[in-house]
Amino acid sequence: MSQYDYDLFVIGGGSGGVRAARIAATHGAKVGIAEEYRYGGTCVIRGCVPKKLFVYASKFSEEFEDAEGFGWSVGERSFSWEKLIDAKDQEIARLEGVYRRNLDRTGVEMHDSRAVVEDPHTVRILSTGQKVMAKYILIAVGASPNVDASLPGVEHVITSNEAFHLADLPDKIIVAGGGYIAVEFAGIFNGLGVDTTLIYRGEEILRGFDMDLRTAVHEEMVKKGIRVICGDVFSSIEKLDNGQLVGRTREGETLEAGQIMFAIGRRPHTADMGLEQAGVELDDIGAIKVDAQSKSSVASIFAVGDVTNRANLTPVAIREGHAFADTEFGGKPWSVDHSLIATAVFSQPEIGTVGLTQEQALARTPNLDIYKSSFRPMKHTLSGRDEKMLMKLIVDSDTDKVLGVHILGPDAGELAQALGITLQMGATKADFDRTIAVHPTAAEELVTMREPTERLRG
Repeated sequence: MSQYDYDLFVIGGGSGGVRAARIAATHGAKVGIAEEYRYGGTCVIRGCVPKKLFVYASKFSEEFEDAEGFGWSVGERSFSWEKLIDAKDQEIARLEGVYRRNLDRTGVEMHDSRAVVEDPHTVRILSTGQKVMAKYILIAVGASPNVDASLPGVEHVITSNEAFHLADLPDKIIVAGGGYIAVEFAGIFNGLGVDTTLIYRGEEILRGFDMDLRTAVHEEMVKKGIRVICGDVFSSIEKLDNGQLVGRTREGETLEAGQIMFAIGRRPHTADMGLEQAGVELDDIGAIKVDAQSKSSVASIFAVGDVTNRANLTPVAIREGHAFADTEFGGKPWSVDHSLIATAVFSQPEIGTVGLTQEQALARTPNLDIYKSSFRPMKHTLSGRDEKMLMKLIVDSDTDKVLGVHILGPDAGELAQALGITLQMGATKADFDRTIAVHPTAAEELVTMREPTERLRG
């Protein structure tokens, strides 16, 4: 008889943890999982899925306007925040049910509770006080939104968590941050008719993305009516008697709004989990240090997803969870390649990117050919909308290998998924040139750019 209650116990019912639990169970392991909030994790419950639904909702304001250029007369229209929230909640409840059913179908035992680590093989279920023994423990608890705890008045701000559950849509909102979450929510609120300001401490939004994309999306956001303030942060926030918030900044701005939302990054959700007492090594922001097989400093404790702060994307967490389960329980060892990940930002306009930025490519090789095209999408020739699309290829001139592809415009995320396959296969610029264009599409620009717009040598 085994000394363990489970072969694997997973703490965290998000995408990575659920995938690991299900795959391990299909390999014959006895698996338990604990989730303190709702199954599906940040992505499904209060992250990328509801956010994408909000993005869809926010785009209709422009769609109605654009329709007139194509001969449609759109009558009186109005928007109900309450109906959107209700529809979103129904869909999220449906998805959580799918997650639960899939776990149940594979025989995973669910514990609706917070759980903590007692030692390398023991987990305590807080709702019951029960202690269970597991051969392996997998930590997949994700990350939580940051706020500046030292900021006077920080108790008045919301994060993306609360943005999905606001009782009322504010007339004005200020979004603090310059990453993809901040930029996406600025577009959402602006599209829904909210007077929107984005404030970011850096010189340009979307740090880590290609600079041409960063400046282009900034310009398009401003065209859409979003005020973008860079190089500044809040110094204090005050709540007035009428419920309005007044934010003062280090550079002397006074900004008033109904809501102030912080999207200034996320921190691994490892506090008070007993990890350090069990010998698990954390980095300076609380992320669990792991090797290529997702193993921590303790041989029986593994971690996947945002809690490791490797590549904080849901599909990456899913792959990491799957690789862990196959390796430890399926006899099929493999690990995740984090070097080439296609990514979408559901800004308005949308970003799709795969491979190296120009700055990253220059750090690898001094000899690059840059192909870049900026144009008005065909749809806007009749709608009259002043919005540009950007496509950029970064090519190693010594090998002709395509190192990066960056797109700003409609359906850029969809394009990035397909382009990710080509770059994984090592596509060259000659491969792109040999490909016959699909006409009329915006994507044909990717295979018709013949001459570099810039040649970088040495």
